[in-house]
Amino acid sequence: MGSASARIATAAVHLVTAAAILLMLARGGEAVSLWLPPPTAGGGGFLGGADRYLTREEHWMNQTLDHFNPTVSTDHRQFKQRYYEFLDYYRAPNGPIFLYICGESTCNGIGNNYLAVVAKKFGAALVSPEHRYYGKSSPFNSLTTENLQFLSSKQALFDLAVFRQYYQETLNAKYNRSGANSSWFVFGGSYAGALSAWFRLKFPHLTCGSLASSGVVLAVYNFTDFDKQIGISAGPECKAALQEITGLVDGQLQSGRNSVKELFGATKLENDGDFLYLLADAAAIAFQYGNPDVLCSPLAEAKKNGTDLVETFASYVKDYYIGKFGASVASYDQQYLKNTTPAESSYRLWWYQVCSEVAYFQVAPKNDSVRSPKIDTRYHLDLCRNVFGEGVYPDVFMTNLYYGGTGIAGSKIVFANGSQDPWRHASKQKSSDELPSYLIECKNCGHCSDLSGCPQAPSNIEGDSSKCSPPEALNKVRKEIVDHIDLWLSECQEQGHDKEPWLGSRWSIAAI
Repeated sequence: MGSASARIATAAVHLVTAAAILLMLARGGEAVSLWLPPPTAGGGGFLGGADRYLTREEHWMNQTLDHFNPTVSTDHRQFKQRYYEFLDYYRAPNGPIFLYICGESTCNGIGNNYLAVVAKKFGAALVSPEHRYYGKSSPFNSLTTENLQFLSSKQALFDLAVFRQYYQETLNAKYNRSGANSSWFVFGGSYAGALSAWFRLKFPHLTCGSLASSGVVLAVYNFTDFDKQIGISAGPECKAALQEITGLVDGQLQSGRNSVKELFGATKLENDGDFLYLLADAAAIAFQYGNPDVLCSPLAEAKKNGTDLVETFASYVKDYYIGKFGASVASYDQQYLKNTTPAESSYRLWWYQVCSEVAYFQVAPKNDSVRSPKIDTRYHLDLCRNVFGEGVYPDVFMTNLYYGGTGIAGSKIVFANGSQDPWRHASKQKSSDELPSYLIECKNCGHCSDLSGCPQAPSNIEGDSSKCSPPEALNKVRKEIVDHIDLWLSECQEQGHDKEPWLGSRWSIAAI
């Protein structure tokens, strides 16, 4: 591992130099917003059952804390990074290796989603490293703002490069192969989808290609398109009901009637902005994860029967979003976000990445917004300052300058987005030969539909598409994705990867 780490660290020096030059040329601002992941197993009741994971057996490696210091520097600190491997489908020793990137949450294992189906067809090994700082891969016992300075997408990409080299050597030793170079393919969803695309962009020699599922490669400062998409996905009647609820709640708060917070089980949220953000997220999640009827049907029924809309929405928030989905009211409290204990800091970690690098500020549009107009740029900037102190600011201009945003100049990256997902407006939606992009158009196709199936929460075994409306919309895109994987892996093989050909000129996979 040491030798691989040294090689990667040396390469990092050159990238840092280039970044420094760019930094002198321009400064600016633009950003991206907080993605709320589905609850982990044990939270809320959505997930659970051994069949939802291919494996939960932990493995560990030593990872470099700061890849951007030369090896001659005084900083040689390392931390333990957790990862998982699943070899049941692996056609040893020449099968490809699929690297699934865990993103901005605890990584509890390798999920049994559609990637499992693809890995089985290609005879691939599956490996999945946990993102630095999250879960059990925390370098520090206290996550103060100072200690968070090594939490960034750039550091995470070098973690992946080091891990890729480390695991290749580990697998070679396991099968007594010296210097073999397997065909690797990288996968990720949401922020991890962006990492997947950026990994292929920055390390094209280390992967045959990448799948960026709902990959948010564009940092956005004021992400008004998020709220606009919620209104489109909701449809006219449901959107109008949600806007009416927002107006009523805003009115009660302005008149000093905080009893409305009690109605939602959120009295601990003293900051009105935090409370309103909870309500905005609760509404958005229905469309983001393919469950529109769970929210819109009771609201339509309430309008029809003349029952209280706010009370109806409050029941949805408490029973579904907090109860079944497993959202935490406390995680919206800025005081809670100041907690520096690793076990309690997963939301703090993502907010740090939001506040320091990508933003995605989910602000209300000036007109026709679904969420409260109080959720504005100032709310987000105040949160960043309150939680992390002065000097933490998302320089979106530099993030997009470094990676390219939707103008990413990579190759062999396939993008996939669900038509109802508000995050698709931070992804690459324009297709090209080298960077194909697909929109999965169906009523309940939301975030990472290509991997998760429908709905996207709760999770579906092997990414079952049968509940998509219609299933053909997803199945058609999946076929295109598999064809790209097949082609790009075969091109890797022709270039000398897997030096002992065993599948002919193309990867002989069964129809998926």
